[in-house]
Amino acid sequence: MMTTELEQLRTEIDEISLKILDLLNERGTLVQQIGKLKETQGVKRFDPIRERKLLDLIAEHNDGPFETSTIHHIFKKIFQASLELQEDDNRKALLVSRKKKPEDTIVNVKGERIGDGQTHFVAGPCAVESYEQVRQVAQAISQQGLTLLRGGAYKPRTSPYDFQGLGFEGLQILRKAADEFNLAVVSEILNPNDLETALDYVDVIQIGARNMQNFDLLKAAGQVRKPILLKRGLSATIEEFMYAAEYILAQGNSEIILCERGIRTYEKATRNTLDISAVPILKKETHLPVMVDVTHSTGRKDLLLPCAKAAIAIGADGVMAEVHPDPAVALSDSAQQMNIPEFNEFMSALKKSAALAF
Repeated sequence: MMTTELEQLRTEIDEISLKILDLLNERGTLVQQIGKLKETQGVKRFDPIRERKLLDLIAEHNDGPFETSTIHHIFKKIFQASLELQEDDNRKALLVSRKKKPEDTIVNVKGERIGDGQTHFVAGPCAVESYEQVRQVAQAISQQGLTLLRGGAYKPRTSPYDFQGLGFEGLQILRKAADEFNLAVVSEILNPNDLETALDYVDVIQIGARNMQNFDLLKAAGQVRKPILLKRGLSATIEEFMYAAEYILAQGNSEIILCERGIRTYEKATRNTLDISAVPILKKETHLPVMVDVTHSTGRKDLLLPCAKAAIAIGADGVMAEVHPDPAVALSDSAQQMNIPEFNEFMSALKKSAALAF
């Protein structure tokens, strides 16, 4: 008799649990609808005033046996799960999301299919200083079998008194040296007004860390038909990085390469802190190719090789590094740039360790 009564009570609990499940899912559906409305209206998803009103309402109607504090704890968990449900829906809707586009995006730059599962390299001087300087680096890159030449024509510097780059003349120098060795040019553009001019000289438009949330520039980059290399901001979260890419993609340009270049932390041993875990996270969350800039993330030549190996091992689609014929006299970031013999050793070591085919 006692066993039968126990089983009956358990059966009733099971039935109530299933009803609670149905009600939770029904609530979740309503939460998703509210989330979509808030997104349309540009309203924040988290509403603490609304949450407080609900908690007060629940307290007024709680007749036990659970303490109100216990019921509040349970409903706070429900509120948190509801907020996460809205955020998940928002991520699903993002154009950069792998949930939106499961297959990898491959960005073709003069035959280099970035995102195809192979490792690609971008190398060149921090700043364009002269034609001869760029030509020497371009020749070294070509001799290593690489095709992507980077160089700064416009240089956003922390100090207004530091070298700001040669501007348009720098773009002309890059194009001339690249054409001589059949290379593609990767260079940063700072101003939306310069984008149209740059199209004749640059194969990949770089948007640097300091401009990752320059929304006018991001929108303008989304309207051109050139690949964009987008660098993560100095203190940007991965979510903010993804949203920056979304600005570009939302304007119609899907040829985006993400670049992890280190973030600012309290650590002083390196120039920045290389967030190597960002690579697999971005590869999982987005369909875009991901590169790692080992020069700016470390600021130390002795760390370039191990960090490049780590980037390749963890699944990066490419590695970016800086090379200068004579770093000691470089007009910017002299301490972190490899000279040409060091670059050759760097590439040889990588080819040997990873058995990379070029």
